[in-house]
Amino acid sequence: MKERIQKLLQHLTAGLEERDEAVKLTLLSAIAGESIFLYGPPGVGKSLIARRLKYAFADGKSFEYLMTRFSTPEEIFGPISIKKLKEEDRYERLTDDYLPGANVVFLDEIWKSGSAIQNALLTILNERIYRNGTQEIKVNLHAIVAASNELPPDGESFGPLWDRFLIRYQVLPVKNPQAFLRLITAKEDVYQDTIPQELKITLDELRSWNEKAEAVEIPDEIATVIHVIRQKLEEAEQTIPDLAPFRIYDRRWKKIVKLLKVSSFLHDRKEVHLSDVYLCSHCLWNDTAQIPVVRRIVTETIREHGYNTALRLSLLTAEIQRFESEVHTETQIKVVDLAEVPKTVKDEYFRLEKCDELPSAAYIKITDYKILQPNDFQVINVFDDDFKLVYRLQTTLGTRPYSIRISHNSRTIQLDLQCVKQEVTRTIYKAPHPLVKAYWDEWSQRLAHYLNERFNALQNDIPQDLLAERDHLFSDISVFELIKENFEKTRKRLDALRLRLEKTQHLYTSVPQTEKV
Repeated sequence: MKERIQKLLQHLTAGLEERDEAVKLTLLSAIAGESIFLYGPPGVGKSLIARRLKYAFADGKSFEYLMTRFSTPEEIFGPISIKKLKEEDRYERLTDDYLPGANVVFLDEIWKSGSAIQNALLTILNERIYRNGTQEIKVNLHAIVAASNELPPDGESFGPLWDRFLIRYQVLPVKNPQAFLRLITAKEDVYQDTIPQELKITLDELRSWNEKAEAVEIPDEIATVIHVIRQKLEEAEQTIPDLAPFRIYDRRWKKIVKLLKVSSFLHDRKEVHLSDVYLCSHCLWNDTAQIPVVRRIVTETIREHGYNTALRLSLLTAEIQRFESEVHTETQIKVVDLAEVPKTVKDEYFRLEKCDELPSAAYIKITDYKILQPNDFQVINVFDDDFKLVYRLQTTLGTRPYSIRISHNSRTIQLDLQCVKQEVTRTIYKAPHPLVKAYWDEWSQRLAHYLNERFNALQNDIPQDLLAERDHLFSDISVFELIKENFEKTRKRLDALRLRLEKTQHLYTSVPQTEKV
Protein backbone atom coordinates (compact mmCIF):
# COMPACT_ATOMS: atom_id res chain seq x y z
CA MET A 1 0.00 0.00 0.00
CA LYS A 2 2.65 2.50 1.05
CA GLU A 3 4.73 1.85 -2.05
CA ARG A 4 1.74 2.44 -4.30
CA ILE A 5 0.77 5.72 -2.60
CA GLN A 6 4.41 6.80 -2.74
CA LYS A 7 4.53 6.25 -6.50
CA LEU A 8 1.18 7.99 -6.93
CA LEU A 9 2.46 11.03 -5.02
CA GLN A 10 5.62 11.12 -7.12
CA HIS A 11 3.47 11.46 -10.25
CA LEU A 12 1.14 14.00 -8.64
CA THR A 13 4.00 16.25 -7.51
CA ALA A 14 6.12 15.90 -10.67
CA GLY A 15 6.90 19.31 -12.15
CA LEU A 16 5.58 21.21 -9.13
CA GLU A 17 7.89 23.35 -7.02
CA GLU A 18 7.47 23.59 -3.22
CA ARG A 19 3.98 22.12 -3.46
CA ASP A 20 4.71 18.56 -2.31
CA GLU A 21 3.16 18.97 1.14
CA ALA A 22 0.04 20.65 -0.22
CA VAL A 23 -0.46 17.87 -2.78
CA LYS A 24 0.15 15.15 -0.19
CA LEU A 25 -2.34 16.62 2.27
CA THR A 26 -4.90 17.10 -0.50
CA LEU A 27 -4.63 13.43 -1.49
CA LEU A 28 -4.82 12.32 2.15
CA SER A 29 -7.96 14.39 2.72
CA ALA A 30 -9.55 12.87 -0.39
CA ILE A 31 -8.77 9.28 0.64
CA ALA A 32 -10.07 9.99 4.15
CA GLY A 33 -13.28 11.45 2.71
CA GLU A 34 -12.53 14.88 4.14
CA SER A 35 -12.17 18.34 2.61
CA ILE A 36 -9.24 20.73 2.51
CA PHE A 37 -9.00 24.53 2.39
CA LEU A 38 -6.03 26.11 0.60
CA TYR A 39 -5.27 29.64 1.75
CA GLY A 40 -2.98 31.86 -0.26
CA PRO A 41 -2.64 34.74 -2.71
CA PRO A 42 -3.72 34.41 -6.36
CA GLY A 43 -1.37 32.60 -8.70
CA VAL A 44 0.36 30.20 -6.27
CA GLY A 45 -1.09 27.00 -7.75
CA LYS A 46 -4.16 26.34 -5.63
CA SER A 47 -6.36 25.43 -8.62
CA LEU A 48 -3.51 23.39 -10.16
CA ILE A 49 -3.35 21.21 -7.04
CA ALA A 50 -7.08 20.51 -7.26
CA ARG A 51 -6.90 19.73 -10.97
CA ARG A 52 -3.99 17.33 -10.46
CA LEU A 53 -5.90 15.58 -7.70
CA LYS A 54 -8.60 14.30 -10.06
CA TYR A 55 -5.97 12.29 -11.96
CA ALA A 56 -5.40 10.20 -8.83
CA PHE A 57 -8.80 8.54 -9.27
CA ALA A 58 -9.83 6.01 -11.88
CA ASP A 59 -13.28 7.55 -12.15
CA GLY A 60 -11.97 11.10 -11.85
CA LYS A 61 -14.51 13.69 -12.92
CA SER A 62 -13.96 17.23 -11.76
CA PHE A 63 -16.00 20.34 -11.25
CA GLU A 64 -14.39 23.72 -10.82
CA TYR A 65 -15.97 27.07 -10.16
CA LEU A 66 -14.87 30.58 -9.22
CA MET A 67 -17.34 32.01 -6.72
CA THR A 68 -18.59 35.60 -6.81
CA ARG A 69 -21.13 37.52 -4.77
CA PHE A 70 -23.58 36.91 -7.59
CA SER A 71 -23.07 33.13 -7.97
CA THR A 72 -26.36 31.21 -7.97
CA PRO A 73 -27.18 27.62 -7.00
CA GLU A 74 -27.85 26.86 -10.69
CA GLU A 75 -24.21 27.55 -11.52
CA ILE A 76 -22.98 25.13 -8.85
CA PHE A 77 -25.59 22.39 -8.60
CA GLY A 78 -27.11 22.53 -12.09
CA PRO A 79 -30.07 24.22 -13.84
CA ILE A 80 -33.70 23.37 -13.17
CA SER A 81 -35.05 20.63 -15.44
CA ILE A 82 -37.74 22.42 -17.46
CA LYS A 83 -39.01 19.10 -18.81
CA LYS A 84 -39.65 17.62 -15.38
CA LEU A 85 -41.14 20.85 -14.15
CA LYS A 86 -43.60 20.94 -17.06
CA GLU A 87 -44.41 17.26 -17.46
CA GLU A 88 -44.15 15.96 -13.89
CA ASP A 89 -44.49 19.15 -11.87
CA ARG A 90 -41.21 18.29 -10.12
CA TYR A 91 -38.58 20.83 -9.14
CA GLU A 92 -35.26 19.08 -9.88
CA ARG A 93 -31.87 20.08 -11.17
CA LEU A 94 -29.79 18.54 -13.94
CA THR A 95 -26.74 17.70 -11.82
CA ASP A 96 -24.62 15.39 -13.98
CA ASP A 97 -22.16 18.01 -15.22
CA TYR A 98 -22.12 20.01 -12.00
CA LEU A 99 -20.91 19.57 -8.44
CA PRO A 100 -23.24 16.67 -7.45
CA GLY A 101 -22.03 14.66 -10.46
CA ALA A 102 -18.31 15.22 -9.85
CA ASN A 103 -15.69 13.26 -7.89
CA VAL A 104 -13.23 16.07 -7.23
CA VAL A 105 -14.56 19.59 -6.70
CA PHE A 106 -12.59 22.82 -6.59
CA LEU A 107 -14.37 25.92 -5.34
CA ASP A 108 -12.28 29.06 -5.62
CA GLU A 109 -13.03 32.16 -3.52
CA ILE A 110 -15.48 30.09 -1.51
CA TRP A 111 -16.23 32.84 1.02
CA LYS A 112 -17.99 34.84 -1.68
CA SER A 113 -20.75 32.21 -1.90
CA GLY A 114 -24.28 33.06 -0.77
CA SER A 115 -26.28 31.35 1.98
CA ALA A 116 -28.22 29.07 -0.42
CA ILE A 117 -24.98 27.61 -1.79
CA GLN A 118 -23.48 27.33 1.71
CA ASN A 119 -26.47 25.39 3.07
CA ALA A 120 -26.35 22.88 0.22
CA LEU A 121 -22.59 22.49 0.62
CA LEU A 122 -22.94 21.72 4.34
CA THR A 123 -25.07 18.66 3.60
CA ILE A 124 -22.72 17.50 0.86
CA LEU A 125 -19.62 17.92 3.04
CA ASN A 126 -21.19 16.31 6.08
CA GLU A 127 -23.20 13.45 4.65
CA ARG A 128 -22.20 13.27 0.97
CA ILE A 129 -25.88 13.88 0.16
CA TYR A 130 -27.42 16.48 -2.15
CA ARG A 131 -31.11 17.22 -1.79
CA ASN A 132 -32.42 17.59 -5.33
CA GLY A 133 -36.05 18.61 -4.99
CA THR A 134 -37.73 15.82 -3.07
CA GLN A 135 -34.90 13.38 -3.74
CA GLU A 136 -31.75 12.77 -1.75
CA ILE A 137 -28.85 11.99 -4.08
CA LYS A 138 -25.81 10.15 -2.69
CA VAL A 139 -22.96 12.02 -4.35
CA ASN A 140 -19.90 10.08 -5.49
CA LEU A 141 -17.57 12.76 -4.16
CA HIS A 142 -13.97 12.02 -3.19
CA ALA A 143 -12.96 15.48 -2.08
CA ILE A 144 -13.85 19.13 -2.06
CA VAL A 145 -10.89 21.44 -2.35
CA ALA A 146 -11.76 25.02 -1.48
CA ALA A 147 -9.48 28.00 -1.82
CA SER A 148 -9.36 31.71 -1.17
CA ASN A 149 -6.90 34.54 -0.68
CA GLU A 150 -8.75 35.43 2.51
CA LEU A 151 -10.09 33.66 5.56
CA PRO A 152 -13.83 33.59 6.33
CA PRO A 153 -15.02 37.09 7.29
CA ASP A 154 -15.79 37.74 10.95
CA GLY A 155 -19.38 38.34 11.92
CA GLU A 156 -20.86 36.38 9.02
CA SER A 157 -22.43 32.93 8.87
CA PHE A 158 -19.45 31.02 7.48
CA GLY A 159 -18.62 29.24 10.77
CA PRO A 160 -20.37 25.91 10.02
CA LEU A 161 -18.90 25.74 6.50
CA TRP A 162 -15.40 26.67 7.71
CA ASP A 163 -15.58 23.93 10.33
CA ARG A 164 -16.23 21.30 7.63
CA PHE A 165 -12.75 21.79 6.15
CA LEU A 166 -10.72 19.45 8.31
CA ILE A 167 -7.35 20.33 6.80
CA ARG A 168 -6.32 23.97 6.38
CA TYR A 169 -3.11 24.69 4.51
CA GLN A 170 -1.39 27.96 3.71
CA VAL A 171 0.07 28.03 0.18
CA LEU A 172 2.89 30.57 -0.17
CA PRO A 173 4.83 31.76 -3.22
CA VAL A 174 7.92 29.74 -4.17
CA LYS A 175 10.83 30.89 -1.97
CA ASN A 176 13.87 28.84 -2.98
CA PRO A 177 15.77 30.62 -5.80
CA GLN A 178 16.62 27.38 -7.65
CA ALA A 179 13.03 26.18 -7.38
CA PHE A 180 11.82 29.54 -8.70
CA LEU A 181 14.14 29.29 -11.72
CA ARG A 182 12.92 25.77 -12.47
CA LEU A 183 9.34 27.00 -12.19
CA ILE A 184 9.66 29.83 -14.71
CA THR A 185 11.80 27.87 -17.20
CA ALA A 186 9.89 24.57 -17.11
CA LYS A 187 8.43 23.41 -20.44
CA GLU A 188 6.36 20.40 -19.40
CA ASP A 189 2.59 20.68 -19.21
CA VAL A 190 1.80 20.38 -15.48
CA TYR A 191 -1.91 19.98 -16.26
CA GLN A 192 -1.36 16.75 -18.18
CA ASP A 193 -2.40 13.38 -16.73
CA THR A 194 0.79 11.31 -16.42
CA ILE A 195 -0.41 8.83 -13.80
CA PRO A 196 -0.39 5.15 -14.89
CA GLN A 197 -3.81 3.51 -14.74
CA GLU A 198 -2.63 0.84 -12.29
CA LEU A 199 -1.84 3.54 -9.70
CA LYS A 200 -5.21 5.28 -9.91
CA ILE A 201 -7.60 4.74 -7.01
CA THR A 202 -11.03 3.28 -7.68
CA LEU A 203 -14.21 4.00 -5.75
CA ASP A 204 -14.33 0.41 -4.47
CA GLU A 205 -10.76 0.76 -3.17
CA LEU A 206 -11.64 3.98 -1.39
CA ARG A 207 -14.54 2.31 0.40
CA SER A 208 -12.44 -0.70 1.31
CA TRP A 209 -9.55 1.42 2.58
CA ASN A 210 -11.77 3.51 4.81
CA GLU A 211 -13.34 0.38 6.30
CA LYS A 212 -9.93 -1.12 7.00
CA ALA A 213 -8.63 2.16 8.41
CA GLU A 214 -11.32 2.01 11.09
CA ALA A 215 -9.56 -1.08 12.48
CA VAL A 216 -6.30 0.83 13.03
CA GLU A 217 -5.58 1.09 16.76
CA ILE A 218 -4.94 4.26 18.74
CA PRO A 219 -2.26 3.30 21.31
CA ASP A 220 -2.47 4.80 24.79
CA GLU A 221 0.59 6.99 24.20
CA ILE A 222 -0.95 8.50 21.06
CA ALA A 223 -4.24 9.18 22.84
CA THR A 224 -2.24 10.86 25.63
CA VAL A 225 -0.30 13.02 23.16
CA ILE A 226 -3.55 14.16 21.51
CA HIS A 227 -5.05 14.92 24.93
CA VAL A 228 -1.98 16.96 25.91
CA ILE A 229 -2.20 18.93 22.65
CA ARG A 230 -5.83 19.72 23.46
CA GLN A 231 -4.91 20.88 26.97
CA LYS A 232 -2.06 23.07 25.70
CA LEU A 233 -4.36 24.73 23.17
CA GLU A 234 -6.72 25.62 26.02
CA GLU A 235 -3.82 26.97 28.08
CA ALA A 236 -2.57 29.04 25.12
CA GLU A 237 -5.96 30.73 24.84
CA GLN A 238 -5.63 31.87 28.46
CA THR A 239 -1.96 32.90 28.42
CA ILE A 240 -1.23 34.39 24.97
CA PRO A 241 -2.58 37.95 24.61
CA ASP A 242 -4.94 38.65 21.68
CA LEU A 243 -4.95 35.01 20.55
CA ALA A 244 -8.32 34.09 19.03
CA PRO A 245 -10.14 31.06 20.50
CA PHE A 246 -9.38 27.79 18.74
CA ARG A 247 -12.92 26.38 19.05
CA ILE A 248 -11.97 22.75 18.41
CA TYR A 249 -15.03 20.71 19.34
CA ASP A 250 -15.64 16.98 19.77
CA ARG A 251 -16.68 16.25 16.17
CA ARG A 252 -13.50 17.81 14.82
CA TRP A 253 -11.27 15.84 17.20
CA LYS A 254 -13.04 12.65 16.10
CA LYS A 255 -12.42 13.51 12.44
CA ILE A 256 -8.76 14.25 13.21
CA VAL A 257 -8.35 10.81 14.77
CA LYS A 258 -9.91 9.25 11.65
CA LEU A 259 -7.42 11.18 9.50
CA LEU A 260 -4.54 9.79 11.59
CA LYS A 261 -5.93 6.29 11.18
CA VAL A 262 -6.12 6.63 7.40
CA SER A 263 -2.56 7.96 7.33
CA SER A 264 -1.35 5.00 9.38
CA PHE A 265 -3.28 2.52 7.21
CA LEU A 266 -1.68 3.94 4.05
CA HIS A 267 1.70 3.23 5.70
CA ASP A 268 0.71 -0.45 6.14
CA ARG A 269 0.56 -0.05 9.91
CA LYS A 270 -1.91 -1.47 12.41
CA GLU A 271 -1.67 1.43 14.84
CA VAL A 272 -1.18 5.18 14.70
CA HIS A 273 2.41 6.39 15.12
CA LEU A 274 3.87 9.62 16.49
CA SER A 275 4.66 10.91 13.00
CA ASP A 276 0.97 10.72 12.10
CA VAL A 277 0.15 13.00 15.04
CA TYR A 278 2.03 15.87 13.40
CA LEU A 279 -0.84 16.05 10.87
CA CYS A 280 -2.87 17.66 13.68
CA SER A 281 -0.95 20.89 13.06
CA HIS A 282 -2.89 21.31 9.78
CA CYS A 283 -6.29 20.80 11.43
CA LEU A 284 -6.32 23.08 14.48
CA TRP A 285 -5.84 26.69 13.38
CA ASN A 286 -8.49 29.26 12.46
CA ASP A 287 -6.32 32.26 11.54
CA THR A 288 -2.71 32.79 10.55
CA ALA A 289 -1.71 34.08 14.00
CA GLN A 290 -2.56 30.64 15.39
CA ILE A 291 -0.42 28.69 12.89
CA PRO A 292 2.96 29.13 14.70
CA VAL A 293 1.27 28.53 18.07
CA VAL A 294 -0.30 25.27 16.88
CA ARG A 295 2.95 24.06 15.31
CA ARG A 296 4.89 24.85 18.48
CA ILE A 297 2.38 23.02 20.68
CA VAL A 298 2.24 19.94 18.45
CA THR A 299 6.03 19.94 18.07
CA GLU A 300 6.70 20.30 21.81
CA THR A 301 4.19 17.60 22.68
CA ILE A 302 5.72 15.11 20.24
CA ARG A 303 9.21 16.00 21.50
CA GLU A 304 8.36 15.72 25.20
CA HIS A 305 5.90 12.81 25.20
CA GLY A 306 5.52 9.90 22.83
CA TYR A 307 7.99 7.19 23.81
CA ASN A 308 7.93 8.34 27.45
CA THR A 309 4.24 7.47 27.47
CA ALA A 310 4.66 4.38 25.30
CA LEU A 311 7.09 2.91 27.84
CA ARG A 312 4.90 4.08 30.76
CA LEU A 313 7.86 5.89 32.30
CA SER A 314 5.64 8.01 34.52
CA LEU A 315 4.34 4.91 36.30
CA LEU A 316 7.84 3.43 36.54
CA THR A 317 9.22 6.72 37.87
CA ALA A 318 6.51 6.89 40.52
CA GLU A 319 7.26 3.30 41.61
CA ILE A 320 11.00 3.97 41.89
CA GLN A 321 10.25 7.12 43.89
CA ARG A 322 8.08 5.08 46.26
CA PHE A 323 10.84 2.49 46.68
CA GLU A 324 13.41 5.24 47.19
CA SER A 325 11.25 7.00 49.78
CA GLU A 326 10.64 3.83 51.79
CA VAL A 327 14.33 2.92 51.85
CA HIS A 328 15.31 6.44 52.93
CA THR A 329 12.68 6.46 55.66
CA GLU A 330 13.70 3.09 57.09
CA THR A 331 17.49 3.43 56.88
CA GLN A 332 17.99 7.07 57.90
CA ILE A 333 17.34 8.57 61.32
CA LYS A 334 17.37 12.34 61.50
CA VAL A 335 18.86 13.66 64.77
CA VAL A 336 18.68 17.36 65.61
CA ASP A 337 21.46 18.68 67.87
CA LEU A 338 22.24 22.12 69.25
CA ALA A 339 25.80 22.84 68.15
CA GLU A 340 28.18 25.73 67.78
CA VAL A 341 28.75 26.82 64.20
CA PRO A 342 30.66 29.80 62.77
CA LYS A 343 28.72 33.03 62.67
CA THR A 344 28.06 34.17 59.10
CA VAL A 345 27.62 37.80 58.05
CA LYS A 346 26.01 38.82 54.76
CA ASP A 347 26.15 35.14 53.72
CA GLU A 348 29.75 35.82 52.65
CA TYR A 349 31.95 36.30 55.74
CA PHE A 350 32.92 34.55 58.98
CA ARG A 351 33.37 36.82 62.03
CA LEU A 352 36.72 36.57 63.88
CA GLU A 353 37.18 36.85 67.65
CA LYS A 354 39.05 39.99 68.73
CA CYS A 355 42.82 39.77 68.80
CA ASP A 356 45.11 42.44 70.34
CA GLU A 357 47.94 41.63 67.94
CA LEU A 358 45.67 42.11 64.92
CA PRO A 359 43.21 44.77 66.15
CA SER A 360 41.77 45.51 62.71
CA ALA A 361 41.09 41.87 61.81
CA ALA A 362 37.32 41.32 61.84
CA TYR A 363 36.23 39.08 58.93
CA ILE A 364 37.46 36.46 56.49
CA LYS A 365 35.57 35.16 53.50
CA ILE A 366 33.75 31.86 53.90
CA THR A 367 35.12 30.65 50.56
CA ASP A 368 38.70 31.32 51.75
CA TYR A 369 38.14 29.39 54.97
CA LYS A 370 36.78 26.34 53.13
CA ILE A 371 39.91 25.90 51.02
CA LEU A 372 42.29 25.88 54.02
CA GLN A 373 44.09 22.65 54.87
CA PRO A 374 46.01 21.71 58.08
CA ASN A 375 49.67 22.80 58.00
CA ASP A 376 49.30 24.16 54.46
CA PHE A 377 49.67 27.95 54.56
CA GLN A 378 47.84 29.93 51.89
CA VAL A 379 47.42 33.67 51.43
CA ILE A 380 43.91 34.86 52.28
CA ASN A 381 42.31 38.28 52.71
CA VAL A 382 41.38 39.69 56.12
CA PHE A 383 38.85 42.53 56.40
CA ASP A 384 38.05 45.15 59.05
CA ASP A 385 34.66 46.05 60.58
CA ASP A 386 33.79 48.09 57.47
CA PHE A 387 34.60 45.10 55.24
CA LYS A 388 37.67 46.84 53.89
CA LEU A 389 40.73 44.76 53.09
CA VAL A 390 43.38 45.31 55.78
CA TYR A 391 45.68 42.24 55.60
CA ARG A 392 46.81 39.56 53.18
CA LEU A 393 48.25 36.85 55.41
CA GLN A 394 49.64 33.34 55.22
CA THR A 395 46.94 31.21 56.89
CA THR A 396 46.21 27.56 57.69
CA LEU A 397 43.62 25.71 59.77
CA GLY A 398 44.01 26.01 63.54
CA THR A 399 44.35 23.22 66.05
CA ARG A 400 41.01 24.02 67.71
CA PRO A 401 37.60 23.59 66.04
CA TYR A 402 36.66 26.56 63.86
CA SER A 403 40.00 28.31 64.22
CA ILE A 404 42.78 29.52 61.96
CA ARG A 405 46.53 30.08 62.37
CA ILE A 406 48.05 33.21 60.84
CA SER A 407 51.71 33.93 60.15
CA HIS A 408 52.36 37.59 61.05
CA ASN A 409 55.63 39.37 61.87
CA SER A 410 57.50 36.06 62.12
CA ARG A 411 54.98 34.80 64.65
CA THR A 412 52.09 32.35 64.33
CA ILE A 413 48.86 33.62 65.85
CA GLN A 414 45.80 31.41 66.35
CA LEU A 415 42.38 33.09 65.92
CA ASP A 416 38.99 31.60 66.65
CA LEU A 417 35.91 32.17 64.53
CA GLN A 418 32.97 33.60 66.43
CA CYS A 419 30.36 30.85 66.85
CA VAL A 420 26.65 30.76 67.59
CA LYS A 421 24.36 28.03 68.85
CA GLN A 422 22.39 26.49 66.00
CA GLU A 423 20.30 23.40 65.35
CA VAL A 424 22.19 20.92 63.20
CA THR A 425 20.57 17.86 61.67
CA ARG A 426 22.62 14.69 61.61
CA THR A 427 21.69 11.60 59.62
CA ILE A 428 22.34 8.27 61.27
CA TYR A 429 22.24 5.29 58.92
CA LYS A 430 21.02 1.92 60.12
CA ALA A 431 20.93 -1.46 58.47
CA PRO A 432 17.43 -2.82 57.70
CA HIS A 433 16.01 -5.93 59.36
CA PRO A 434 16.83 -9.07 57.30
CA LEU A 435 13.15 -9.58 56.45
CA VAL A 436 12.84 -5.97 55.28
CA LYS A 437 16.03 -6.35 53.27
CA ALA A 438 14.68 -9.49 51.59
CA TYR A 439 11.46 -7.61 50.70
CA TRP A 440 13.47 -4.70 49.28
CA ASP A 441 15.68 -7.08 47.30
CA GLU A 442 12.60 -8.57 45.65
CA TRP A 443 11.14 -5.12 44.99
CA SER A 444 14.36 -3.77 43.48
CA GLN A 445 14.77 -6.87 41.30
CA ARG A 446 11.26 -6.36 39.97
CA LEU A 447 11.98 -2.71 39.21
CA ALA A 448 15.28 -3.63 37.54
CA HIS A 449 13.39 -6.16 35.40
CA TYR A 450 10.87 -3.50 34.33
CA LEU A 451 13.73 -1.13 33.49
CA ASN A 452 15.48 -3.79 31.40
CA GLU A 453 12.25 -4.50 29.53
CA ARG A 454 11.90 -0.85 28.65
CA PHE A 455 15.56 -0.58 27.66
CA ASN A 456 15.12 -3.56 25.35
CA ALA A 457 12.01 -2.03 23.80
CA LEU A 458 13.82 1.25 23.30
CA GLN A 459 16.94 -0.35 21.82
CA ASN A 460 15.35 -3.11 19.74
CA ASP A 461 11.72 -2.34 18.86
CA ILE A 462 11.50 1.45 18.68
CA PRO A 463 14.49 1.93 16.31
CA GLN A 464 12.53 -0.02 13.71
CA ASP A 465 9.70 2.47 14.16
CA LEU A 466 12.17 5.34 13.78
CA LEU A 467 13.32 4.01 10.43
CA ALA A 468 9.71 3.80 9.31
CA GLU A 469 9.08 7.39 10.37
CA ARG A 470 11.93 8.72 8.22
CA ASP A 471 9.98 8.47 4.96
CA HIS A 472 6.49 9.42 6.11
CA LEU A 473 4.16 9.93 3.16
CA PHE A 474 2.44 13.08 4.41
CA SER A 475 4.69 14.67 7.06
CA ASP A 476 7.89 16.62 6.58
CA ILE A 477 11.27 14.99 7.32
CA SER A 478 11.69 17.40 10.25
CA VAL A 479 9.09 15.34 12.11
CA PHE A 480 11.56 12.47 12.12
CA GLU A 481 14.06 14.70 13.93
CA LEU A 482 11.44 15.52 16.58
CA ILE A 483 10.73 11.85 17.15
CA LYS A 484 14.43 11.05 17.24
CA GLU A 485 14.89 13.78 19.85
CA ASN A 486 12.13 12.27 21.95
CA PHE A 487 13.87 8.88 21.61
CA GLU A 488 17.12 10.35 22.97
CA LYS A 489 15.33 12.10 25.86
CA THR A 490 13.63 8.83 26.75
CA ARG A 491 16.91 6.93 26.70
CA LYS A 492 18.51 9.50 29.05
CA ARG A 493 15.51 9.32 31.35
CA LEU A 494 15.84 5.53 31.53
CA ASP A 495 19.55 5.90 32.33
CA ALA A 496 18.69 8.33 35.15
CA LEU A 497 16.05 5.95 36.55
CA ARG A 498 18.51 3.06 36.50
CA LEU A 499 21.09 5.18 38.37
CA ARG A 500 18.50 6.16 41.02
CA LEU A 501 17.59 2.52 41.54
CA GLU A 502 21.24 1.49 41.88
CA LYS A 503 21.91 4.28 44.40
CA THR A 504 18.92 3.22 46.49
CA GLN A 505 20.03 -0.43 46.40
CA HIS A 506 23.51 0.61 47.53
CA LEU A 507 22.01 2.69 50.36
CA TYR A 508 20.54 -0.27 52.20
CA THR A 509 23.01 -2.99 51.15
CA SER A 510 26.10 -0.99 52.19
CA VAL A 511 25.00 1.05 55.18
CA PRO A 512 27.92 3.25 56.33
CA GLN A 513 28.87 3.20 59.97
CA THR A 514 29.57 6.93 60.12
CA GLU A 515 27.13 9.73 60.64
CA LYS A 516 26.51 12.22 57.89
CA VAL A 517 25.90 15.87 58.88
